[in-house]
Amino acid sequence: MNPQQNSAPVADDVLRVAIVPDSFKGSARAGDVAAALAQGFSKGAQSLKRKVDITAVPFADGGEGTLEALIDTWGTEALTLETTDALGRPVTSRLGLSKDQKIAVVEAAEAAGLPQVSDVERKPLETSTYGLGVLVSHALELGVQQIILCLGGSATTDGGTGLLSALGAKFLDEQGQQLPAGGGALGKLAKIDTSGVDPRAAQVRWQIACDVTNPLLGAQGAAAIFGPQKGADKNDVQVLDQGLERLADVLEADTGRNLRQDPGMGAAGGLAVCLASYFTVELTPGWELVAQVLNAHEILGSADLVLTGEGRLDSQSLNGKVVSGVLQAAGEHADVIVVAGSVQLSDDELESSGILAAYSIAPGPASLAELSADTLGLVQRTAFSLARTYLRR
Repeated sequence: MNPQQNSAPVADDVLRVAIVPDSFKGSARAGDVAAALAQGFSKGAQSLKRKVDITAVPFADGGEGTLEALIDTWGTEALTLETTDALGRPVTSRLGLSKDQKIAVVEAAEAAGLPQVSDVERKPLETSTYGLGVLVSHALELGVQQIILCLGGSATTDGGTGLLSALGAKFLDEQGQQLPAGGGALGKLAKIDTSGVDPRAAQVRWQIACDVTNPLLGAQGAAAIFGPQKGADKNDVQVLDQGLERLADVLEADTGRNLRQDPGMGAAGGLAVCLASYFTVELTPGWELVAQVLNAHEILGSADLVLTGEGRLDSQSLNGKVVSGVLQAAGEHADVIVVAGSVQLSDDELESSGILAAYSIAPGPASLAELSADTLGLVQRTAFSLARTYLRR
């Protein structure tokens, strides 16, 4: 879906509406949700003979769904590539490109994602980002100038060693032998040979969508905080944390960069630490990065009313997700209304958040399967009712 935007001057009696939803994960992609909200709100406005100027763009928080949101806005199709999942098994993954082919967007979940390895017993010491590196390598082959790397949903705690290996690096032990894939072997790391790394990796602009501030190591680090959700028990967490510490030591000796306590280096199993040691990277909150690419600040800043949405509105929505980003970027006098699959904020939370109102698309008691079967129809219907209520004020 391309942005629906009217660049002509807007009359004083016309309500400027910005529509910037996230995807309803597992049910509808953000571009389709944006279109459904626009159609429903426009129909509601017409029924009251009210004039509205609607700009609708899909949005994302820098995690899963960001690739779809960006290519929908760019009007491009994802490239499909053969690579490997976090356990080294063949998998078909996607790579997004801007229309001018200067920007590539890569999601960690596409080739190092937890759902891809959910069919087998979790092996947190063995999972690798190598398959993600294959996607990055292909982007470099295409001659892109900028790579947007989205960290959400990873199954790995390898410090990004797999990714850098796919670009040509070798991680060696004391005997000069290459280490096995995964964070569990990093405790034996002695040297990193970067002589074979693709030189184009140092020439592109790296932007990394990162929504956490955790450091690489320690009680708040990659292994301790995120390892358990990837299957790591207490002993695994210790092995992974010690391996990442060894990796940080070798990286610092090699590059002079001490990144172990830098905010965000613990995200996605330390995925950014190798990249940030050898290249210049920008770690940016996911919603802010997407907002920059989509020019969302200008769209939101000029709106009288902002409609956003996601599958589930809860307290997490107010911390680094699309809704929180929209609230920060919206103009001072704009009303913000959320349409969601379910609304699980208390009245006090809703009032203090700055959200004017939140609507669930559920027409009554319904299962997730029932709501998913007609998500876009329910979104459109909710937007129609929302418009008729809001525009009568």
